[in-house]
This record gives sequence, C-alpha cells and structure tokens, in this order.
Amino acid sequence: MKILSFITLTFFFLLTSCGSNQPLETVQIDVEQYKGTWYEIARLPNRFEKGLDCVTANYTLKENGKIKVINRGYNIEKEKQSESIGEAKPAGEKFKSGKLKVSFFKPFYGDYYVIDLGENYEYALVGNPSRKYLWILAREQSLPLETIELLKETASEKGFAVEELYYTKQDCDNN
Repeated sequence: MKILSFITLTFFFLLTSCGSNQPLETVQIDVEQYKGTWYEIARLPNRFEKGLDCVTANYTLKENGKIKVINRGYNIEKEKQSESIGEAKPAGEKFKSGKLKVSFFKPFYGDYYVIDLGENYEYALVGNPSRKYLWILAREQSLPLETIELLKETASEKGFAVEELYYTKQDCDNN
C-alpha cells in the first residue's frame, strides 16, 4: 500500500510539473516584504483546498534561509479548521526571481511562481507553469473589483482558465 501511495504521489507531481509549453514569467520579489499573512481572494479549484473558505497563507523566514509556510482554511460544512505546514525555498539561487519551490510533504516540491505583485505588496498573483494552479492573494480580506479584474486579465493572458476561479469566502465565524 505504501508503494502504491508513493507511486501515486510521484505521478501526481510529474503531471502537475508538466503542462503548458509556454514559460511562465515571474516578477521580482523582496522576501522581507512578501513574508507575513496573505488572504486567499480566489483560486483555481484543487483537491487539497476542496470545501475550504477563510483561507490564509502565512510566510515566515527561517534561520536556514527557507520560508515556513502555514496554510489555514475552514470547512464550513464540516465545521472543521484545516492547517498545512510546509516549506518554501528559492527555485534558483535567491528568492528574488519570484520562483519558489514549496513542499508540504517532502521530498516533493511544487512550483510556486509569483507572476504579478502590487507595488506595495497589497496583492499577489501566484501560479505554476502547468497553469493548473492559480491564486489571487491579498493582505486584506478583500480586494477592489477593478484589481481582481486586472489580475484575472493578466492570468488569462498567461494561459490560466480564469473562468473556473472560485472566490474564497473570508467571513467565517469559527476560524
């Protein structure tokens, strides 16, 4: 059974690493400004966030130079808090490139690309080269509709299926 699970996980990561042949351009980031709490405004549906609202991601710099990632969400139907703790590292030499590798179950890492970023780090658009994952994140629980539309336009131009976006509720009472 463990071998089957390992093969399944390996196959999953190989599939999610493949996808569009088009390179995905990123923006430069300052990890000191990027760290902290982000609220999920919208996402492309994925199995690991199924049923979750009030989703946040918190990034803190570790002594080893990597980033501790804590993702939290609340399943309103099940009245259950969910938390995943992982680690991010630069995909290249430094975090500045906006290309990170994130793992919630080592040794497997997935691509985390910052593809747009507010001038004051008030929002971020994050995806991966396969175009299967996309998140609109913000420092506040909401963003102006005009900003969301601009981010959707950017994501669409980069090959993401923005018509499938799920808009995350951020008004849970029990989270």
